Amino acid sequence: MKITASLVKELRETTGAGMMDCKKALTATDGDMQKAIDWLREKGIAKAAKKAGRIAAEGLTRVLADGNKAVIVEVNTETDFVAINETFLALLDKTAETLLASNAKNVEEASKLLVDGITLADAFTNATATIGEKISLRRFELVEKASTDAFGLYMHNKGKISALVVLEGTNDETLAKQFAMQLSAMKPQFINKDEMPTELVEHERQIIIKNMENDASLAGKPEKVINGIVSGRLSKVLQDYCLDDQVFIIDGKVKCKEILKQHNAKCVKMIRYEAGEGIEKKVEDFADEVAKIVA
Repeated sequence: MKITASLVKELRETTGAGMMDCKKALTATDGDMQKAIDWLREKGIAKAAKKAGRIAAEGLTRVLADGNKAVIVEVNTETDFVAINETFLALLDKTAETLLASNAKNVEEASKLLVDGITLADAFTNATATIGEKISLRRFELVEKASTDAFGLYMHNKGKISALVVLEGTNDETLAKQFAMQLSAMKPQFINKDEMPTELVEHERQIIIKNMENDASLAGKPEKVINGIVSGRLSKVLQDYCLDDQVFIIDGKVKCKEILKQHNAKCVKMIRYEAGEGIEKKVEDFADEVAKIVA
């Protein structure tokens, strides 16, 4: 398989490794992106890939709540410039408000909702015609909670990222917002280890084992000691995946699960939207450096 500039660029953005290392990894794995990531990690060149997907498109997100109901939504644009357009921002806010007042289950149902006398679909069509750039409702989720629970809402960078959490067993909205900030900043994929697929755990274990094969300091160590080191390193890696096991960013010392325990609470729902996450955008051009490497 031909190793293209776009593949090298994508791997570099994903792993932070140098371009030459990225090219070597892709060449060694016949252009398989996931295998190339693992190849770099096994050689200690790249850290664990902690991404939900490539951040490639533009747009903004919103999160709103009213009583025991909340909504988180993402609306996309073609360029970042349009994302600060007043017409776009008004549509984004109106969309979030309309969805919050609805029982829509998907984008198709949402498009039929009425806003200012027209359907939401028509509102997007009109905005596209006015602004001259495609605008689309990508995703949303409506969440309900019990009156004894708390919503945590947080928007970062004017809505580039929105986070929504539900804490059960507490009405402390300040605490809930802090956990939404945790979700926004640290990007946990699961609430706790019980939610983690066994395949993911084993995958991380094998990465660690491969990484240790060339560690001269471990030569001759008893199997029991090696297994203990593997378990310790695996636990450290996995804690980044789980909200409960992450260090609480507000405190900087105690794990999230300990903070929740102190408040007799637990996180039962978390949703994080990052604008453009996982959407591939057309690459306009590449740096000369990249072009030379793959020539």
